[in-house]
Amino acid sequence: MPLPFLRLAVVLAPLAAALPAAAQVTIDITEGVPDPVPVAIAPFSGADREAARFGDDIAQVVRADLESSGLFRAISEEAFLSRPKDANRRPDFNNWRVIGAHLLVVGETSMQPNGDLHALFRLWDVFTQQQLVGVTYTTPAENWRRLAHKTADAIYKQVTGEEGYFDSRIVYVSETGPADRRRKQLVLMDQDGARARDLTDGANLVLTPRFSPTEQEIIYLSYDRPNQPPSVHILDIDTKQHEALGRFPGMQYAPRFSPDGNSVLITMTQEEGNSDIFAMDLGTRSLTRLTHTAGIDAAASYSPDGSRIVFESKRSGTQQLYVMNADGSEPRRISTGRGRFATPVWSPRGDLIAFTKILGGQFHIGTMRPDGTEARILDSAYHAEGPTWSPNGRVLAYFKQDSVQDRRVGFSPGLWQVNITGGAPRRIESDTDASDPAWSPISP
Repeated sequence: MPLPFLRLAVVLAPLAAALPAAAQVTIDITEGVPDPVPVAIAPFSGADREAARFGDDIAQVVRADLESSGLFRAISEEAFLSRPKDANRRPDFNNWRVIGAHLLVVGETSMQPNGDLHALFRLWDVFTQQQLVGVTYTTPAENWRRLAHKTADAIYKQVTGEEGYFDSRIVYVSETGPADRRRKQLVLMDQDGARARDLTDGANLVLTPRFSPTEQEIIYLSYDRPNQPPSVHILDIDTKQHEALGRFPGMQYAPRFSPDGNSVLITMTQEEGNSDIFAMDLGTRSLTRLTHTAGIDAAASYSPDGSRIVFESKRSGTQQLYVMNADGSEPRRISTGRGRFATPVWSPRGDLIAFTKILGGQFHIGTMRPDGTEARILDSAYHAEGPTWSPNGRVLAYFKQDSVQDRRVGFSPGLWQVNITGGAPRRIESDTDASDPAWSPISP
């Protein structure tokens, strides 16, 4: 688990009395992505050389986080007419208005006697000349990157009115080696690709990792026994201890936690190889069968309130999406139109379901309403699959390969992000090929 913060998010009072009421800079992200808001992010001033180095690094991460959302455009430092040295001093707004900044972020850092890093930042509206938010943080110095992500989250929330997602992590399958001998292991990283670390050693093939609601555990599929079907495992992120949920005849795959973390959905092959969806109680390890059709049922995902389940099924003859009650009752098809639909996952907001669509020799990443309406395609590629939601339900991560010739290592699948309201997809850099991403909740 990341190191805990100390004295987190203390609100700073404005430096001066508020000016007469005026419209503040806000972004409505429910109506599509607007033109990015120009923001000037000044390097955080430091009380000494070490603090200044942390301040520069923090400002760079905040800048990258905000730009990655597609909602902000960071103004180049080369355009700055001044560089604030004291975050507790009211800025000269003329210097920022003339270079086109709508928002200004200033901050400062200092080292505490015990080695902790202390930082504060202020977000200013350049037009109204009002402070929008001010926060202080104190944390172990090695935790500076989380401090930067939390700063970006605070800015995102203030401007959009919704929770940020930058202080979160992604687990994925790292892939290395030739096509016929792929080595696959679990890797955990910050959502921006930083601080990657191995969770498994690659001795066993692993697939489809998924976070628990607490972010402390990951469930995944492991081929841990030679010449035997794979089994579903749970892994503790801190200790790296793992255990199989049980050994069952036939295949088991596509595991996913319930919203309360007390059970998991698993697809299992029984009865002449047919696949059905089961719920397993993690306390008793008892199984409850939820589907009973001749067609393959798989890849189930709970709604955020746990009352419904979306899944893929071939019961109608082709791979389509269905929604049923949590007890398996009242299933109904929601996908329509041409193509096959797969890997559905319910948004943490409950308003959308993300999916993979296969049509016309390509894969497509999209979203639809839980009733199947308002289907939209957000990205398409030679191969694209496995969408996963950011904690605030505004961004999707997934993996894709643009073409057969798109090779870096092996087949070169990579991780991507896209804002669901529009904007160009963005690649998340990784040291190896990468697939099967899963986004964590916000870190505590």
